[in-house]
Amino acid sequence: MEGQDEQTTGARAAEGSHADIYGEDGAILSSFLAQIGAAIADRDTLTLKREVDDLHQSELGDLLEALHPEQRRALVELLGVDFDFSALTEVDEAIRRDIVDSLPNAQIAQGVQDLDSDDAVYILEDLEKEDQDEILSQLPFTERIRLRRSLDYPEETAGRRMQTEFVAVPPFWTIGQTIDYMREDQNLPDRFSQIFVIDPSFKLLGAIDLDQILRTKRSVKVEEVMHETRHAIPATMDQEEAAREFEQYDLLSAAVVDENERLVGVLTIDDVVDVIQQEAEEDLLRMGGVGDEELSDSILSTSRSRVPWLLVNLLTAFLAASVIGLFDRTIEHIVALAVLMPIVAGMGGNAGSQTMTVTVRALATRDLDIYNAGRIIRREMGVGSINGIIFAILIGIVAAAWFRDPNLGGIIAAAMIINMFVAALAGILIPLLLDRLKIDPAVASAVFVTTVTDVVGFFAFLGLATWWFGVR
Repeated sequence: MEGQDEQTTGARAAEGSHADIYGEDGAILSSFLAQIGAAIADRDTLTLKREVDDLHQSELGDLLEALHPEQRRALVELLGVDFDFSALTEVDEAIRRDIVDSLPNAQIAQGVQDLDSDDAVYILEDLEKEDQDEILSQLPFTERIRLRRSLDYPEETAGRRMQTEFVAVPPFWTIGQTIDYMREDQNLPDRFSQIFVIDPSFKLLGAIDLDQILRTKRSVKVEEVMHETRHAIPATMDQEEAAREFEQYDLLSAAVVDENERLVGVLTIDDVVDVIQQEAEEDLLRMGGVGDEELSDSILSTSRSRVPWLLVNLLTAFLAASVIGLFDRTIEHIVALAVLMPIVAGMGGNAGSQTMTVTVRALATRDLDIYNAGRIIRREMGVGSINGIIFAILIGIVAAAWFRDPNLGGIIAAAMIINMFVAALAGILIPLLLDRLKIDPAVASAVFVTTVTDVVGFFAFLGLATWWFGVR
C-alpha cells in the first residue's frame, strides 16, 4: 500500500499538483526524485521542464538539495533559461556555490535580471570580485547601479539584505495621482505594502500604507495623510539589529536610508524572517564550536572548521588533567576518588551549560543588560546553591552506601555544592565578560565554562579529600 500511495502521489505531482512532492516525513518522495533522476540521465528536457515548471522556489531548492551534485548541475544546465534562479536563495551556501561555479557568467547575468534585487545580491555576494564585475557589466545600467550599491555595503547589514525596488512619490502629489502612477507604471515591485514620500534629493519624509490610500479621497494631497517613518533603518545597521526592530515594533516593511537619510531601499518581513533563522542557526552552531558549517559541506571543509575549537578543548583538557596530577598520591591511597571525581566535574559542566545557554540567548535578544544583570546573577547564584544542595544530598548518600564510607559521601557532597555554585556563576559571568570585551559569547563561552567547572570540580573534590584524610 505504501508503494502504491507513493506512485499515486508521484502521478499527481506529474499532473501539476506539486504540493504532493513531499512525503509524510516532509522529505521529497523517492518516486519523484527517481523520475527527475531518470529524466536527467536521459537528458529529457521536456519532462524536466514539465515537472519543475510549477514548483515554488523553495520546492525547487529542496529538490536541488536532494539531488546528487552531478545531477543538480545537469538539471540546471538542461533547464537553461527556464531555471528559476530564485531557488538558489533557498539552498545551502555550499550547494549554491557549486551550482553558480558551474555556470557561465552570461547565464548568471541573464538569470539574476529576473530576480528582486535582494535575491540577486544574495547570489552575487558569494562570487569572486572579478566574476561580480563581469556579471554586473552585462546588466542594464539602472539595475547594475542598484546591485553595485547593495554589494558595496558590508556583509550582514541591512544594506545587503534590502530590496532596492520600492515605490516613492513626492509630497505634493494627490492620492489620485499616486493611484494612477501605481496602475500605469510597469516597473514597480510585484508586491509592496507601503509607499514612501521623498523630497527631490530622495531624502525620506514619510510613508503611507496602502490601506490608508484606499480610504482616502483622490483629491487629498499625500503630505496631508502621510506619517513619519519612525523606524527607518540605516543601511549600515547589522541585520540582526534590523530584525530586532521588526520584532519590537511589529513591522511588515521598513525604509532603509543612507548616512544622509536618503531612501536607498526597503527591508521586508520575508527577508527579516530569513535573517532571524540564519542568526539563530549561527548562534546554535557557534555554541557547539562548529562555526557556519552546513550539511552539504565536504569532509575536508567540515573537518577544517571543527579543528580549531577541538584544539582549544585539548589545551583546556590538559589544564584539568594537571589539576588531577597535583593529587596523584591521594588517588593512589583512595582509589574510589578516581571513580567519583568525573561525577562532580560532569554535573558542574551540565549546570554551567544550562546557565550559559540562557545567558547567551538573553544577550542575543537584549533581554539581559546592565540594568538587570545584578538581579539575574543573584538568581543564578540561588539556583546553583539550591541545585547543589539537592544533588549533594543524593550523591552523598549514594557514594556513602556504595563505598561504605560516610566520610567519602560528605566530601563529594561538599564538592558538589561548591562546583554547582561556581558553575552557575561561570555560566553567567563568562558570557557577560566576553560580551563586554566585544567577543561573541556564543563562540567562546562553552570552552571557558567547561574549563572552570572541570578545574574547580576536580580541585574541590580532591583537595577536600586530601585535607580530610590527611594524605601527604
